[in-house]
Amino acid sequence: MRNKIVLWGTDAADERILVALELKIDENKVIIYTFPEALATDDFYQQMMDNWRNDKEEPVIFPEGHQTFSRELSITESILPEEIKVERTDLIQRAQTEWHFVVLSSKLSDAYRNELKELEEKLASLKDYDKELWGNLKNFWGKVQQQMRDRTLLREHADEIKARTNKAFDTLKALRSKMDDQFRESSKENMQRFSETIEDVEKRIKENTHLNKIFDELKRLQKDLRGTTFTKEHRNKLWQRIDNAFKDVKEKRFGDRGDGGSGGGNSPLNRITSRYNGLLNAIEKMERSIKRDEDDLAFQARKIDRTDGQLEAQIRQAKIQMIEQRVNSKKEKYEDMMKTKVQLEDKIEKEKSREAQRQAKRQEEAARREAEAKAKEKIAEDIRQQQEKLEQESGDQLANAAQAINEQKGGKKKVAEPSPEKDSLEAETPPKVETPPAPEESLLDAIGTTIGESLEDVVDTVKAVAEVVSAKIDEKVDDLKEDFNDLMKEEE
Repeated sequence: MRNKIVLWGTDAADERILVALELKIDENKVIIYTFPEALATDDFYQQMMDNWRNDKEEPVIFPEGHQTFSRELSITESILPEEIKVERTDLIQRAQTEWHFVVLSSKLSDAYRNELKELEEKLASLKDYDKELWGNLKNFWGKVQQQMRDRTLLREHADEIKARTNKAFDTLKALRSKMDDQFRESSKENMQRFSETIEDVEKRIKENTHLNKIFDELKRLQKDLRGTTFTKEHRNKLWQRIDNAFKDVKEKRFGDRGDGGSGGGNSPLNRITSRYNGLLNAIEKMERSIKRDEDDLAFQARKIDRTDGQLEAQIRQAKIQMIEQRVNSKKEKYEDMMKTKVQLEDKIEKEKSREAQRQAKRQEEAARREAEAKAKEKIAEDIRQQQEKLEQESGDQLANAAQAINEQKGGKKKVAEPSPEKDSLEAETPPKVETPPAPEESLLDAIGTTIGESLEDVVDTVKAVAEVVSAKIDEKVDDLKEDFNDLMKEEE
């Protein structure tokens, strides 16, 4: 965009003249030079087009007899006097519009230069790195970049501001690098100190001694860790070790809850809580951003009160409007974030209620399983006692029945065996056959009835309780049956 133009026109006498216009940005004026056709030779015209218009170092000497006019730059009124007419009116109109933008852009650049100058003055007095100044400089460069993207700053002005801003950033980076070295050294010392403490805690956890005391000590370590200087890497390592120590203590104190526990890291409550915490961080950042813009608004308002030129005040006002629009946009986002915060808080409360209900159900289920286990144990104990009792009773009955049979066998053999004293008589005289007494049959019937009833009771008991009668009882029953059959055959 040129600040000088050259074109042909006519004067009030309708005579051909060469017209040259030059924009004075600082003065917000247009200087007009007119040269009669007699003075505007071909060589002079070529010098004006090549050298003067392009601001080359080679000077162009204006001939005597030219006229000079000064006009205020206005977007509504023509920059040429009424008596001067030009052949290219479109060129004049375009120059008038562009030059008005150039003036405003220059004023905007001056405002940014003044703001940057204040930051440079603060930077010059620094001995150590200042995080707040870094943030202000970063915010300033963001505004400049936005103007560059919107093409409201001239390229040469933007390049100048960019170079100065980069220099300021380099100075702050050097200070921060120095501070980082000190920070890392301090973090290393703190890391060593905390590591020794955690190693002692881990050792005591393995020994499984004073777990309650260790748990409280870990909580104190967490609190101390938050207020101690660490690099991100050191802090993360220590947090991980403390977190693992907490898990080990909880596992030794309460046992492993497994996947069914309420402490799962992927539970709905934990997910909502994590989202809520992230939203709180975003809200905090948005509040700081709005605060910076509001401080910038106050700064611009103070600058307007001290401005002398009207255009500078207009530029300041334009900046204020831009900042206000940005603040309004951020406040709308902030309001949406606060609404989301309320919604998440409501969800967290509902999820806590659901989690309490789920916990109650888990406790009820655990109590039910415990009751079932106790009932099963009691039933098993009752069955075992019943089995022992039945085995004892069955054994006593079988033993009594077997004794009765053995006694009966012994009596029969004793009656049937001949006496030694009568052997000679029995050899001479045939024995007299006598019928066996009837009471012995009734005794055998009673024994058979008793044994049959005992066997039926035992079989019924075995069928009812399945686990009571063993293989040995079956063998005893078979032996008893065989003895009984043998006795019956002998009786016949």
